[in-house]
Amino acid sequence: MIRTALIVLLACAPAPAQQGFRPLFNGKDLSGWKHVGPGSFVVEDGMLKTVGGMGLLYYEKEKFGNCTVRVVYKTASDHANSGVVIRLPEPPPDPWFGVHNGYEVQIDAGGDDWHSTGAIYSISKVTSRQQKPKGEWNVMEIELRGPVTRITLNGVLVNEYREGSPVPPRKMWYEPVRGPRADSGYIGLQNHDPNSTVYFREVSVKPLS
Repeated sequence: MIRTALIVLLACAPAPAQQGFRPLFNGKDLSGWKHVGPGSFVVEDGMLKTVGGMGLLYYEKEKFGNCTVRVVYKTASDHANSGVVIRLPEPPPDPWFGVHNGYEVQIDAGGDDWHSTGAIYSISKVTSRQQKPKGEWNVMEIELRGPVTRITLNGVLVNEYREGSPVPPRKMWYEPVRGPRADSGYIGLQNHDPNSTVYFREVSVKPLS
């Protein structure tokens, strides 16, 4: 019984951040984070869980630039939708501020190359699909190096974008307004809709050498 209980506790515990990474989520509560918009994030078994939406949970204590953002997540369904918002120049008053003033690094296995996991939503497409099936953990690393954004998913570079590179025309109202983004800014996590559940067990950062 003791061994079984220990296994359960270990399974529920948040994953320790990798060497050199500083965790922004403590696995216990939302200290340092603020939510705007509909829905919410809750802490469940040491993980952040999306609820409803569309909303945005952002780390309000500081901005980040010239660093690697590491996010460990899993989806509850094959088409669950979420995202990691980067380069937010100011605290967002609403979730759409993040879309139009920062970049959303997409989490959605079902989208096309411009809107699937690892894409900078409708700005820069992925070069390959690397998200694991529902229920399996994924490791996304987003490198912010001045005007360059590099996105690695499960050890594979899937996207690299430099400010000023050509982008497709904006077609829909919900697609991000085109234009330059800040070299540094706040980061956040999106809770997209009531039918999308995504779990995050690690959000951490490491300065670039």
